[in-house]
Amino acid sequence: MHAIHRLDLGYFVRPAAEAGGPEPRVEPVLAYLVRRPEGLLLFDTGIGGGDPGTEAHYRPVRRPLPAALAAVGVAPADIDLVVNCHLHFDHCGGNPLLAGTPVLVQAAELATARRGDYTIDALVDFPGAVYRELDGEAEVWPGVRVVPTPGHTDGHQSLLVDHPDGGTVVLAGQAYDFASEFGSAVLARRAAAEGVAPPLPGYRPWLDRLLRPDAPAGGGPRRVLFAHDNAVWEPAGQS
Repeated sequence: MHAIHRLDLGYFVRPAAEAGGPEPRVEPVLAYLVRRPEGLLLFDTGIGGGDPGTEAHYRPVRRPLPAALAAVGVAPADIDLVVNCHLHFDHCGGNPLLAGTPVLVQAAELATARRGDYTIDALVDFPGAVYRELDGEAEVWPGVRVVPTPGHTDGHQSLLVDHPDGGTVVLAGQAYDFASEFGSAVLARRAAAEGVAPPLPGYRPWLDRLLRPDAPAGGGPRRVLFAHDNAVWEPAGQS
């Protein structure tokens, strides 16, 4: 069985100073359950318990991971593999509930998290934590591949999931905050490729890998899904 379920794990309030405008912004916290013949993979795990300063700063409202999983017929014990896009507290908060389940993370990201002053330490090294450290791109299961997408953090990673009917679904995490930002980057890349005269906006070089120009026919992304945006990016002309 092949399916991807989006999980609502709550939201937080990003202060105006971080949101880049006159008002704060409320952002969803989304995780994704990937069903494959090989098992169940969970991409991100929600908002962890923060220290008082973090709680006051972001004012998070949590939806418990077990409840979100139960809504799609799954229990935490059913999860075979966890992939965190990065280890900030709003992406790895449910990891301690999955003790003993392997967590795939870029080695650079884990090293940064363990140096402190980066995330909530108890969400990183908890009893039963099992990490599989990656150094770059890696095939997780057939048709499921981790791709480094640095930017938000140096060790950020995204997940490419092949669709059985062709193309891929990209779980982008926080590689871009919003679908509109991703779409703007895709157009910047296209303009550069088509020889539009500068100046042009830049785009992150790993975007080439996410768009998979070397993939078989129909191998590009069908959808791109994000950690903090309910909107979904789809290529133009897709019905």
